[in-house]
Amino acid sequence: MATEIIATGKAVPARRVTNDDLARGEWIAATKIDTNDEWIRSHTGIGARHIADEDTAASDLALEAAKQALVMAVGWDGTGNGAASREAAIAETALTLDFIIIATVTPDFLGCPSTACIVQDKIGAKNAAAMDITAGCTGFVYGLETAAGLLSINKGRKRALVIGADVLTKVANWNDRGTCVLFGDGSGAVVVEKTGNPSEGPGKRGLLRTILGADGSGTEYLINRRGGTRNPWKTGEIVDIPPHLEMDGRAVYNFAVKAVTETISRLLAEEGASSGAALTFNDLAWIVPHQANARIVQAAGKRLGIPEEKFFLNIEEYANTSAASIPIALDEMNRGGKLHKGDLILTVGFGGGLTYGGNLIVW
Repeated sequence: MATEIIATGKAVPARRVTNDDLARGEWIAATKIDTNDEWIRSHTGIGARHIADEDTAASDLALEAAKQALVMAVGWDGTGNGAASREAAIAETALTLDFIIIATVTPDFLGCPSTACIVQDKIGAKNAAAMDITAGCTGFVYGLETAAGLLSINKGRKRALVIGADVLTKVANWNDRGTCVLFGDGSGAVVVEKTGNPSEGPGKRGLLRTILGADGSGTEYLINRRGGTRNPWKTGEIVDIPPHLEMDGRAVYNFAVKAVTETISRLLAEEGASSGAALTFNDLAWIVPHQANARIVQAAGKRLGIPEEKFFLNIEEYANTSAASIPIALDEMNRGGKLHKGDLILTVGFGGGLTYGGNLIVW
């Protein structure tokens, strides 16, 4: 049986902040970044980002992305087809879920409750188990494989909701122009279903193969030091700087280029060996990478001899949304008509931990 993505959704904050807005200090009071549009674009490919307001948490964005995906899954078309209303369509589909998995490094709360449990309650998914995954920007890749594994264990399980949701601008150090310009907020979601289609052989569909990996020796390269049990807040301590991300940009760049090139190569080689037919990037309709830095994707593509147009990039609009970047991209591609039934696509991610991974999927 195949594990297929049957629906997608996304949510980004309404507030759009351009590079020029950052330079002018117009996005938040008393925060003016010593930078400019040309520098940010030339180093990252980023032109704008969407920033959540003070009252918006990861679960809020995850909830809206989830609702969009659930509406698509049930086939509600806005006229009452399949349900009396949008909310009825969401409620109907939510009851069919067996699992909710949210990948995030910016949960609503530290430790518990999980962000997934908050979303589970708000959509009324009474039959679903719920949990968060912390795998940095690779979180959605990890979540998709986790969902597929959980669905395969029990014949009675059929559907899972996999969400990537992060509000990185709330853990960015806005006094560090080298990192704060990189991040944006958002969420992407997919409904994954175990279907009767084959997962191998002629006509195979769905998730074909996944590579998951980690290199914990790189923990210092991308880290949020404060607030956990290693370095907790102390009674009476004055908080000058809230918990924020620290990044060794050069080290992460080198790791990411290597991770992307090796993951793409391995996925194609291993699937080719399994099927008995060699696979190359020419067999792929799209490569959907984590949107961290356009220069990383360009460097990896150059090493592998893959043209840039084979990669789907939307980093110019959204910046780095961590675990949300790949599912946001999938939703844009799906709704924009760029994905067609039978397309072979490859997702690839890398992030804090350090972690990396990729999925090979027949759409």
